Amino acid sequence: MIKNIFLLLTCLAIFTGVSVAAAPDNEDKSQADKVIIGYVFSPDKPLDPATIAAEKLTHVNYAFSNLVDHKIVNGFEFDDQNYRRLNDLKKRNSSLKILSSVGGWTWSGGFSDMAATEESRQIFINSAVEFVRRHQLDGIDIDWEYPGLPGAGNKHRADDGTNFALVLKGLRAAFDSLEEELGRPLMLTIATGGFPDFLAKSDIGEWQKYLDYINIMAYDFNFPRAGGTTGHHTALYSRAEDDSGQSADAAVRNHNAAGVPLHKLVVGVAFYGRTWVNVNSQEAGLNQPGDAGEPSFGSARYNNLVASVIGKGTYQRHWDDIAKAPWLWSAQEKTFVSYDDPESIAAKVKYIQERGLGGVMFWQYTSDHNNQLLDAINNALER
Repeated sequence: MIKNIFLLLTCLAIFTGVSVAAAPDNEDKSQADKVIIGYVFSPDKPLDPATIAAEKLTHVNYAFSNLVDHKIVNGFEFDDQNYRRLNDLKKRNSSLKILSSVGGWTWSGGFSDMAATEESRQIFINSAVEFVRRHQLDGIDIDWEYPGLPGAGNKHRADDGTNFALVLKGLRAAFDSLEEELGRPLMLTIATGGFPDFLAKSDIGEWQKYLDYINIMAYDFNFPRAGGTTGHHTALYSRAEDDSGQSADAAVRNHNAAGVPLHKLVVGVAFYGRTWVNVNSQEAGLNQPGDAGEPSFGSARYNNLVASVIGKGTYQRHWDDIAKAPWLWSAQEKTFVSYDDPESIAAKVKYIQERGLGGVMFWQYTSDHNNQLLDAINNALER
């Protein structure tokens, strides 16, 4: 109905010369409009722009800038150089947006104090404006892990959710003014936990008013621990026997029920796996007792899984058609690996299209193998 009215108004505008406002932003977006947001993390060395497929991304979230004395500051030695190199990627993709992601698991300890008072919030907002100017950014992504929760043992308050809304409101107003100065739009996004406790402590229905996108970290739903149980860490749908009850679909539904429009939700996929050792052999290791520990092959980043595990030695790939997720299992090694691959990513993209979501986010770029997973996203979007 809305679309028909908009088409009618457009036709009238052609004949009358009257301008027509854009269609409501809650309309479902076409595949071409879906975002592909890649987190790029390079703490130890300068980025090589030749290794980043700028044409296959819509946004780069550079991780991470830090928070010191309520101010956004560079996180790593080569950040100035890396921001310049990321901006140079726009020569290959003029519509590419470069954002700085602030915080992350390690550097979320200062958010609660920053958000607690009007004075400290304004210090943060002013620093964000200067950070955007300095690095010629297209916006800021805030990765606070997590408001109202300890995360990595961080200070937190019961009113973090309410205070964060004030941060976002003030930052959005400051960016609106800065847009006029710079003559270009500026984005404000956040990364969110995909688990119910996060939403329970949040004020996300208020937060979303000031945000372009909300990037759901739809991974680490099951995490290796001593005496734990194996499971999918980045499932699209949850299984009845999965005690976590968590999945990308559950996270999307919970975010939406908490007041976030579907078109603002971006589903995160994992370019890395999670590994359990000392696993029971029943059901090819799925939903079995297992422990955290270092597997014989080392890192579970996707590029290392391709090089050392998938189709190698005693490891066999299995597919869960309920969760729409693969896993790797070696009875000899007693090792279980949960991960995303091109098939599971294609299933998630199909889900994103069917639900009218904003697009795909992934952590993180350098864990891919010859752009296999990034290509899976683009291919599923028919780009």
